[in-house]
Amino acid sequence: MSRLRLNSWIVPVSIVAALLFGLLPLPEWLRPFRPYWLALVMAYWGLETPQRVGLGFAFVTGLIADVMFGGLLGEQAMRLMIMVFILQRFRARLRFFPLWQQSLAIGGLLLNDRIVATVIAVAVSEPILPWAYWWAPLVGMMLWTPLFLLLDALRLGRRDR
Repeated sequence: MSRLRLNSWIVPVSIVAALLFGLLPLPEWLRPFRPYWLALVMAYWGLETPQRVGLGFAFVTGLIADVMFGGLLGEQAMRLMIMVFILQRFRARLRFFPLWQQSLAIGGLLLNDRIVATVIAVAVSEPILPWAYWWAPLVGMMLWTPLFLLLDALRLGRRDR
């Protein structure tokens, strides 16, 4: 059995875990620093297995997240599709960056996501998030390396010596 077939459960389980991390209650002072877990996990799978995680997968996952989080229907779907599209466009370059450079690129993608969310909020006359919420992309950027290494270890499984 191929390694890809053995580990086919990892993508859905990691997406569900990211959705659950997004639902965890946090103290009021810590909420602005909550990273966009779903975007981080989608970014990993978009880089490593683009044949399994594409724009359609991002759209469906975003709709599920919209329903779970109770936001504007289609907002997270659009945000995730934009992120996955950019990742697919620059995947050949990003995959060969060292992890610290990938972290910077992911930070830029998360900042772009925050800008898209703000534009959507302005377009539908929703209140804009306070300035403290702009720290979340920085937290996500710092979490990229450990998350990448964890998901990579799960995806590749135990290596024989």
